Amino acid sequence: MKPHRKKKPSFRKLLKTSNVKLENKLKNRQFKQQSTAKKQRKEQRKLRQAISDVSHQTLRPLERYKKKPEEEEDEEEFLETLPTDMMDEDDLEQIRAMAQKASFITRDLSSCAPVHSKKRKSDQPVEKYEKMPRKMKQEEEKELIHLLPIKDKSGLIPQTMEKPVVQKADEENEEEDVKYQDESGEAVEECKNFLTLTPEEHLELRSQKLMERKLQIAALGSAILADPNSNIKKLKELRTLLMETDPSVAVTVRKLVMVSLVEIFKDIVPSYRIRPLTEAERAVKVKKETQQLREFEEGLVSQYKFYLENLEQTVRDWKQKKHKGSQAVSLACYKGLAEVAIRCLCELLVALPHFNFHNNVVVVVVSLMNEPLKTVSEMCCEAVRKLLKQDKLGQASLATVRVISGLVKSRNYNIKPAVLKTLLCLRIKEVEVKKDTEQLTPKQQFMNFKDKKKNLSRMQRKWKKAEETLQKELLEAEASESKDKKLKLHTETLNIVFLIYFRILKKAQKSTLLPSVLEGLAKFAHLINLEFFDDLLTVLHSLIMSGDLTHRESLHCVLTAFHILSGQGDVLNIDPLKFYTHLYKTLLTLHAGASNEDTAIMLQCLDIMLTKRRKQITLHRALAFVKRLSTLALHVMPDSCIGILAAIRTLVHTFPKCDILLDNDMQGSGVYLPELDEPEYCNPQNTCQWELHTLKRHYNPMVRKYTAHLLAGAPSEGSGALAVELSRRAPGQLFEDYRQKDMTFNPPVAGPPCRKKVTVQS
Repeated sequence: MKPHRKKKPSFRKLLKTSNVKLENKLKNRQFKQQSTAKKQRKEQRKLRQAISDVSHQTLRPLERYKKKPEEEEDEEEFLETLPTDMMDEDDLEQIRAMAQKASFITRDLSSCAPVHSKKRKSDQPVEKYEKMPRKMKQEEEKELIHLLPIKDKSGLIPQTMEKPVVQKADEENEEEDVKYQDESGEAVEECKNFLTLTPEEHLELRSQKLMERKLQIAALGSAILADPNSNIKKLKELRTLLMETDPSVAVTVRKLVMVSLVEIFKDIVPSYRIRPLTEAERAVKVKKETQQLREFEEGLVSQYKFYLENLEQTVRDWKQKKHKGSQAVSLACYKGLAEVAIRCLCELLVALPHFNFHNNVVVVVVSLMNEPLKTVSEMCCEAVRKLLKQDKLGQASLATVRVISGLVKSRNYNIKPAVLKTLLCLRIKEVEVKKDTEQLTPKQQFMNFKDKKKNLSRMQRKWKKAEETLQKELLEAEASESKDKKLKLHTETLNIVFLIYFRILKKAQKSTLLPSVLEGLAKFAHLINLEFFDDLLTVLHSLIMSGDLTHRESLHCVLTAFHILSGQGDVLNIDPLKFYTHLYKTLLTLHAGASNEDTAIMLQCLDIMLTKRRKQITLHRALAFVKRLSTLALHVMPDSCIGILAAIRTLVHTFPKCDILLDNDMQGSGVYLPELDEPEYCNPQNTCQWELHTLKRHYNPMVRKYTAHLLAGAPSEGSGALAVELSRRAPGQLFEDYRQKDMTFNPPVAGPPCRKKVTVQS
């Protein structure tokens, strides 16, 4: 049988081998070569040392012991007693002469050299060294590259050139050691020079270093933007500047690199998500362009990941107040670095919602929304609002709402109200409205095969098939995203939002989050399941009657209840009189100073409770609200007064019989009871709007204009009618347009007229 030999792996098998295994094999081969070279150098060093020791060694003579006189006498007596007739005198003399010579005892008996041959001390070691086999230094054969030949008269002349030789690992290590030593020496010299500089020279040196770093960042950034596919490796070089160790410019350079990398990633990141390649895809041979694209995508994803990790680590070090090992950045400067890192994360959150690691960015930014530092919290909340407003597909919104839900639960509802207010920016309401309008239009149904065969001829069936194929392609081109998938994402998002709201209503009713919860319920009330309406209205009424809520929170409760009743709640047999009573009682408790933010909520309540439910409102109730609003207009700021007068104008147009309040005649029996909190029983028909005559002399020109319009009966056209721009604006919009945020007159108020001095002639 043939001996078993290890077969060499085929090229196809080598292709299937992973890159990591090939790299390990290459490293093992290089390590073996280095180890064998080290062993050879060590053996040669030992051999040279042994030769040098032998050549310098001196031969020592034999030791001769002096005998004692007693031993010499005994030996002479013993020799005298021996018989002398057994040996000749000549032989005895020869033995004595040989004994006096050292060569007789010390010579090597196995050698065949003459006994008395003269030898030098260093001849013997040299002869042994010469007899040892030696390895001559062989020059490596240089590889030749064959070039195109040259032709002349004599014929073809072959042309060759030497292949460039790559430096060995040992030479590279030696060069690195020399370079490291030079750099360390230069660093020591720089430190010595730095300590001897004056403050002016320090500033000049810092500005010089900073300019060098700026030019380096600009050069790398422009090269990457010019050709991202070829210069993707320069991203790593630019990212390494985040680890700047020079204390004089470290903070500024790191900030510049963070901002530069954000802009670069926003420009070169593709409009799709990059997924990792499988082993089967890696093993397939592809085109050169495809391979370059793969390398670009892998490099981009890896550098983007490392960049996000650097930003997150910077924020974590600032929050934990940790010193870094290099001590290049002081602890006081970490706040500025962390703010820049958070701003970069917020920009990436908004600009790249489709790219890899977006969920990781969402987790970091949402956790910083509850940060005690106001600037950081506002920055993160604004970024989340922008993300929710521009999200059309629903995936980013779903991920953000999940993280917010986990944050609320983990902090035991101890978070800022601004975190929950960001949920009001969800675009679910608009999408659901589009969906309802689409359901009203009948969907186009395609004919099945039986209908075609029954009603159409062969040629007509052929044309019908081509037409249906074309219509399907057009529908696929128009639909950017599957509507079913979008609806599913929005439904899941709303379930999580309502879960947050209901948890807070159940477990944290006295929390500061209650106004945000009520505001959110008011916005998304038309999407709540009909089964929860009765229980939710009961909870809202119990909150109002408890007396623990502020005026703003109670207004939110009323607004939420009527949002529920205005949508699917019309089918419920619920009497909302208690909510009308509460709003009527709350009107006179509104803030009359500069902080009149509750006016906007009150105007929304009036619109949804009176204007949109005009068929369920009695005349007495409408008259009571008009009279109380006229009384309220005397006590509030001009912007609130304009909004209230606009709401009265809307009620007069909705309920035309309210013009009886402009007359002095009494309608029916009874006396008006302004202190009674029941709008149905306060007899509002027996009073008049005398407040309008007081407001007619108001210092604000817009208040005077609206008052004159109401005293004229709020006509739509004629001399007492308003301008078209003012008549089309809603009360809430007028309140926002004439808002006095900076305590300035809006519109400006004219000063008193100048009086001419009258000179009396004597």
